[in-house]
Amino acid sequence: MRIAIIGGTAFIGFTSAAELAARGHELCFVHRGQREPDDLAPGEHVHVIDRNDLGSVREELERFGPDVMWDNMALTGAHARTALDTLGDGVRIVVTSSMDVYQAYTGVQDGRALEPLPIDESSPVRDERYPYRGKIAGMDDYEKLDVEEVYLARGATVLRLPMVYGARDTQRREDFILRRVRAGRTRIPVGSGTWLAAKGWVDDVARGIVLAIEQDHPGEVFNLGESRTYPMGAWAQMVLGAAGSDAELVRVPDGALPGDLAMTGVMPQHLLVDSSKARRVLGWTDTPAVDTLRATVAWHLAHPPEDASDDFSEDDRALEQV
Repeated sequence: MRIAIIGGTAFIGFTSAAELAARGHELCFVHRGQREPDDLAPGEHVHVIDRNDLGSVREELERFGPDVMWDNMALTGAHARTALDTLGDGVRIVVTSSMDVYQAYTGVQDGRALEPLPIDESSPVRDERYPYRGKIAGMDDYEKLDVEEVYLARGATVLRLPMVYGARDTQRREDFILRRVRAGRTRIPVGSGTWLAAKGWVDDVARGIVLAIEQDHPGEVFNLGESRTYPMGAWAQMVLGAAGSDAELVRVPDGALPGDLAMTGVMPQHLLVDSSKARRVLGWTDTPAVDTLRATVAWHLAHPPEDASDDFSEDDRALEQV
């Protein structure tokens, strides 16, 4: 198939594109030209200055003639509408969304237990929109529910992703532990460690995306989360083990936790997700975290962030309360 990818040059897009190319598909990357790694999967490149200016490359996309468009970077309803205005009617659509569309995510943000578990595709979505408005710069209009509504009206397949971890992760999901490992910290303050939050290894998530692209499930929504979710305290210990560190996780009062360790404290609403629909319909499988973390942690230790903080004064104050 000929596949146009919006947002395919980093992390999830990079890994999924590699899988698509390995399976013989022809790719066209639509992006701003800011990131073209040497080991990116082969394909054509269409550069656009701004996501909302996709119409300026309509002719280039028409020449490529995609069978499928996978939108990996639609953050707003306007993004989705602009993409639809640019595509021809015969192009099938797959879009990546987020578990943050569920009502349970409101509970996570507000510190309230709102929803029963596990969360599946029929679980209630948020009543309130724009969860990061006024909280994260540049994210005032972010809303995956808007994206889903626009695309589902066109018969798209929607993939709701969990916290995705793995090589090239720009959010560095393990760095709440690894930045302390790199600094040689021997005692790391943690809270109760009971929070259950669905995760997904990038290679597994990429495989699910590829299956959705290769199959035709118009108007369907799929969760792509791990089949077994470890409590956050156990996850932190597994990250330490994968790093070969003998640092001690020290229980401290939740109120004393440093900000980047808050998720190891008490979280009233869990995000335990049921992804059995994707396994049943798409034929998707996932890999146990015990088999994925070693390679993931090795990559992140070999590629440390340039701006990692070396201030551990909050850790020291928390440990003094033990």
